Parts: sequence; structure tokens; C-alpha cells
Amino acid sequence: MATNITNGVGHICPGPMKATSNGAFQGDDPLHFALPLAILQICLVLVVTRLLAFLMKPLRQPRVIAEIIGGILLGPSALGRNQMYISKIFPPKSLTVLETLANLGLLFFLFLAGLELDPKSIRRTGKKALMIAMAGISFPFALGIGSSFVLRQTISKDVNSAAFLVFMGVALSITAFPVLARILAELKLLTTDIGRMAMSAAAVNDVAAWILLALAVALSGTGQSPLISLWVFLSGCIFVICCILIVPPIFKWMALRCHEGEPVDEVYICATLAAVLAAGFVTDTIGIHAMFGAFVIGILVPKDGPLAGALVEKVEDLVSGLFLPLYFVSSGLKTNIATIRGLQSWGLFVLVTVTACFGKIVGTVLVSLFCKVPFREAVTLGFLMNTKGLVELIVLNIGKDRNVLNDQTFSIMVLMAVFTTFITTPVVIAVYKPAKRAILANYKYRTVERENPDTQLRILACFHSTRNIASLLNLLEASRGTEKREKLSVYALHLMELSERSSAILMVHKARRNGLPFWHKGHRSDSSNIVVAFETYGQLGRVSIKPMTSISSMSDMHEDVCSTAESKRAAIIILPFHKHQRLDGSLEVTRSDFRWVNKRVLEHATCSVGIFVDRGLGGNSHVAASNVSCFVTVLFFGGQDDREALAYGSRMADHPGISLMVIRFLVEPNIAGHNTIVNVESGSSTTNSSSLDNDVLSNFKKTKANNNTIKYEEKPVENSEQVISTIREIGNCNLFLVGRSPVGEIALALNKRSDCPELGPVGSLLTSPDFSTAASVLVVQQYNGQVPLDLDSISGQDLTDGE
Repeated sequence: MATNITNGVGHICPGPMKATSNGAFQGDDPLHFALPLAILQICLVLVVTRLLAFLMKPLRQPRVIAEIIGGILLGPSALGRNQMYISKIFPPKSLTVLETLANLGLLFFLFLAGLELDPKSIRRTGKKALMIAMAGISFPFALGIGSSFVLRQTISKDVNSAAFLVFMGVALSITAFPVLARILAELKLLTTDIGRMAMSAAAVNDVAAWILLALAVALSGTGQSPLISLWVFLSGCIFVICCILIVPPIFKWMALRCHEGEPVDEVYICATLAAVLAAGFVTDTIGIHAMFGAFVIGILVPKDGPLAGALVEKVEDLVSGLFLPLYFVSSGLKTNIATIRGLQSWGLFVLVTVTACFGKIVGTVLVSLFCKVPFREAVTLGFLMNTKGLVELIVLNIGKDRNVLNDQTFSIMVLMAVFTTFITTPVVIAVYKPAKRAILANYKYRTVERENPDTQLRILACFHSTRNIASLLNLLEASRGTEKREKLSVYALHLMELSERSSAILMVHKARRNGLPFWHKGHRSDSSNIVVAFETYGQLGRVSIKPMTSISSMSDMHEDVCSTAESKRAAIIILPFHKHQRLDGSLEVTRSDFRWVNKRVLEHATCSVGIFVDRGLGGNSHVAASNVSCFVTVLFFGGQDDREALAYGSRMADHPGISLMVIRFLVEPNIAGHNTIVNVESGSSTTNSSSLDNDVLSNFKKTKANNNTIKYEEKPVENSEQVISTIREIGNCNLFLVGRSPVGEIALALNKRSDCPELGPVGSLLTSPDFSTAASVLVVQQYNGQVPLDLDSISGQDLTDGE
């Protein structure tokens, strides 16, 4: 019954709905009015799709799968079987408004999809990727035409034969470029060789699919004369040619008036969105669906400069979050799995699915092998190119609306799209397992503390935004040491979050193209002091600095950090604290997710780790080497982390602009005896630690005896209050260096005050609101030689070097 209501929309003429009601108190049922009913439908769709996306996240499935399944569940296949539900929530007279909103969302989403595709990168596509793309289209297209003959003989007898052939060919040959990008990002293959090849081939495939779809739409017209289809297709080609000739100069003129670091003028945003709607109107008038016009305009918008970013920022969240899910429910209302009944129908579903997979996978694998791609990578590429998604759904919906696909064929094809995309991630994980990274034989120095302090120090310095770049550079400058040491090597890793947003993929393209994530080569702004700072610092004689970008989800960002540190043989990772300093001097949470990233890095890293609490070290700009004047204090309680902090401080002290003070806290003899029974099992290790501390401090005093910029003091204390009092007395300190896990009775007493476990007791004290200081803090954890959780099985790194 529900099926007849849903699919009978084209055959009945329900009365129009008024827009708004007078309210329930005046006797109006809100569900009988367009606006309140549309609001309810949108809320229901959002709740169901987001809940499914959350449930499917452990399976590492792209969100589009959850949205397609959510649409099916809300339609006649599941909830729609209830007559009251379908008549109240999705009555036939409301579907015009629903589909209008859905298609408006689709229009702007396709504009964003066009923004993702860079024509320059498509033109630069290598022969290998081009051959793989062509094979990935032609082979499944031919098999699609073959399977269409079987379907026409059984369940699709009364359809337009030419249009049906082309629609089936297109439906089987499509690769969903946005969905593929998200799967690659999830599996950390986005910037690997196989990821680059898949993305390049998918981009070519995407453009070819749109051309074929335009042909299919032209053929599916209801006109009796075949000349009408020809005129439609030719008019579409003329529209594209006119756009290519007229639109780019206008957008280029706009882009030149949009400057980096300045807000984009609202007039340019409105003009572009109006152009999208106008292009949609023209293509709809021609007869090839409004979304084609929007897609063409999206491709023609220049990708460099702030205009594209501003457009994405303005449009994306509203479209992807609110309107686009309506398209999935609109599609779900047309999908009735109950129409696939009997052995014949399910046999046809298996035939279509096998044909789709076989055509795409075998075609891609054969050409990949011909191009000398290893067999395992070729199979992986085949499954990646078999990804379907929203584009597939668009093709099927147009076919359904044009009466080229009937209910049963439509349902079979939707299920095929869900199945082929669903299997991609697990199959790729199973097939593509790169050899585990061998332990680097020359990865000798995993800590700052070492026998020969003059050997090269490798630092992986991470940052989330441009906020603390100046302080980070000042910290690195202080770490440089003296000319006699080997050159300091720094890897500056920009940690960027990959979300479900379309712009995340745009961000990947920019990062890959530019290296420095906030710098467009050839489009340099005078106001970009950050770029100048990086350039200047990178050109210093004794420092090698290499910018990199990591793009991953928050849940596995720590894997990128740890694996990068290992591959670059870093001795220490420096992470930014999850709080930043406000104007009043207090610390405010930037984002709590960063705190969990820091904690996981501390647990998994195979080298030392430092957490940098920035309070404006060196001011708001990078300080030149000759102007450095910094007072650093090492608070030494004992233990390996404190020894690492001392080693770092000792290295800093060699810089001519650095003054160092080392304060060692000792327990008063008269109270030491009362505190010796701390832990019987750890007694020997504590004694060994104390012996090592004495040796390290003795050697430090001996080697630095002639350095007038270094002071060493020993402070006997009885309790934690005396420790706090001593630290408060230190004046004009710019940077505190402390160990994360100091040992000893006093450190245990301080531990009660810890509210940030990742900073340890001393770090927490120095960053607490009760402790007033203007000094930055670097909390250090020394690598203890224990192998952490297995990070070698990470499938690849989503990293972009800035070379």
C-alpha cells in the first residue's frame, strides 16, 4: 500500500499545502502544512542518518553508506510499510516540497564537487592513471550494456531501449570520486602512490561519467523524434563551451580582488551562487538536469586564492549537513526492496552486482598489470575504483524520474551500489598490507640525552594552527646549540583534521600542491609574516627545517605523529598543549580533542616527547639568532624524565643568547628517613635512579664549569609548599624545562595537585590557575626503550612533504 502512495506521486494531483499553520491552539494540525512538516522531515532524516553513521563508524564506512541506508529505512522498504507513518510524515502532497529542497541541496553539493576537481590536475594526469581510468569506464560500460539486455528480457520490458542501455552502462562504470577520497583518507592511503593513482583515475572517470550521463539524459527525453535528443545533447555541449569561454575570465577578475588574509567581499560570494543557480536553470531548460550547470560552474571556479575556500565555508555545512540528506530520503522513498521478490529478481541482483564488480575490478587490474603495477596493488586499485556513492544514486534517480528504470530495477541497482561501496574498505584492508616497516638500523638517538651531545638532534615539531608558530620557532632557535654541534634538523608537522566535509579533500589537494599548508606558491601576500618566518629560519646556516602536513581524523592522528617521528628518526616530538593563552594571561582550552592526541602520542611514541605550553616565548614574532635573550630554568627532582629535561637545557645553554638555571630539589635529611618506605618493590630502581642522577649532575657541573651563563643550585625542602615557594621566587624566567614523571618523595607530594596527567605534577603546577607566571613550559618525557603498541601495521602515512 505504501508503495502505491509513494510511487503514485506522478499519477495523482493532491491539493497544494499552505506554507504555515495558525498553530495547534487554533485547531490546525502542523503536519498538514508545508513548513512544519518539512522541518519534521529534515529533523527525522538527520537523526536517523547521523545515528547510523555513528553505529557504522567502527566498520570504517563512509557516511554516504549510512545516509543511503537511512533513506531506505525511512522509505517503503521498512518504516514506510506502516500506513499511518507514511501518510502522516511523508504524504504524497509534501513530496514536491521535499524533492525541491533535496534537489536544491544536490545542486549546491554538485557545485562543491566541481570545486574539488581541479582541471589542471586532470590535464596533468599521467598515462598510467589515464589508461586505468579508461579501462575502468569502458569494460564495465560494455558489461552494463550486456546486462541491460538480460534485464530488458525479464523485468524491464517496456522501457526506452537506447536510454536504458546507456543508463545501465553509466551506472556500472561510475567511480564516486568524493567517497573514494574519504575511504583513502580513512585508510591513510591518500598521499601514497596507490592513493594518488586512484584519485587521478577517479577524477578522469568522474568527468567521463558526467559526459555519458548527459548523453543518457538527452536520450531519455519523452520526445518522439530522435532529433530532439540530438538537439538536447548539442545544446548541452554549446552551454559547456560558452561557460569555458565566458566564466573563467570573470572568476579570475574576482579572484584577483580577493586577497589572502582578508575576508572575501560578500558581492563575489552572492554573484557566484547566483551564477550556480542561473547555470542550473539553463541546463534544466535544455533538458539535462539543473545539477549539470552547477557542476560545470564548480569546475571553472579558480582553486587558488581565498575565493574557493570562502565559497566552501559559506555553502558546505548547510548543504551537506541539512539539505543533502533529504536527497537520500527522497531516493529511499522510491526504493522498495519488497519489489525484489522471487528467485528471478534476486538472481538478477546477483548478476548485476557480479557484473559491476567484475567489470570494474578485472578491467582495472588487467590494465594496471599491463602498466607494471604489482599484483596486490592492482587488485587494491580495482576494488578502490569499484566505489559507488552519491553520484551513482543521482544517475539512478534521474533514470527513475525519466521512467527509464522501473521500481524493481531501481531497487536492485540501489542495493548493488550499497554493497559494492560497503565491501571496499574491508577488502582493501585485507588485500593491501604493506610490509611492516623494518626497525631502522640507523635510528640510534631516540632521546636528547646521549653520550655525545654534539651529534645531530632531530626534532619533530607539531602544530595545529598558525597561532603559536613564532613561539615554536623561538623554541627551536634556542635548541640550536653551538656551531661545533652537528646541524639541527627540524621537521615541522602541521596536524590537520580530516572531517566528512567536502573541503577536507580540497584541503588535501592544497597541502599536496603547496607543502606549506598556509602558503600558496606564486600567490604570496605581504601580510604573511608566518611564511617569512619559516623561510628566514629555514635558511639559517646551522638549521635544516622541512615543513610537512599530516591529514587524518582525530582518532588516529597520533599514529601519524608517531610513525612520522620513527620514519624521520626524531629524537624528540614537541606537541602543542591543548590550551592557549588568553589576553588576560589565563589558559583557555583550544580543543579538548588535542589533549587526547597528546596522551596517545605519550603512550605510543618510540622517542622522547615534549608538550609545549606556550605563553608567548620570545614575544609575538620570531627572534633573530643574534637578538635571542632567554632565561631557562630546569627544575630537577630526579628520574629519567628530569635527566632528559636537563639534557635539553644543557643543549640550550650552549646558545650564546640563553642563560640557564638548574635547581635540584633535595629532601631535608631530618624528614627523609620518615619517607623511605614508599614502595618495597621499587626501592632498588629508585636507588639506581638516584645514582644516575648524581652521575649526570656531576658530569653536567664538570662540563659546564666555565660557562658563566649557567647557574646550579641545590634546594633542601621539607614539603611541597617549600617547592612552590622556591619556584615562585624565580624571577624573569622565560621557559621552564621539567620532567613529566619526576621521582622522589617531594614529587609524590606534588602529584596530589595534578589536574593534567599528561603534564605530570610539576607541569600541572606551572600551568594551574593558582600559579601565576608568564613563563612558557616544556614538559619532557624520555623514551624508556620499551616497545609501545604496534604502530608498524599502519597501512601508510597520509603525509605530504613540503619539498
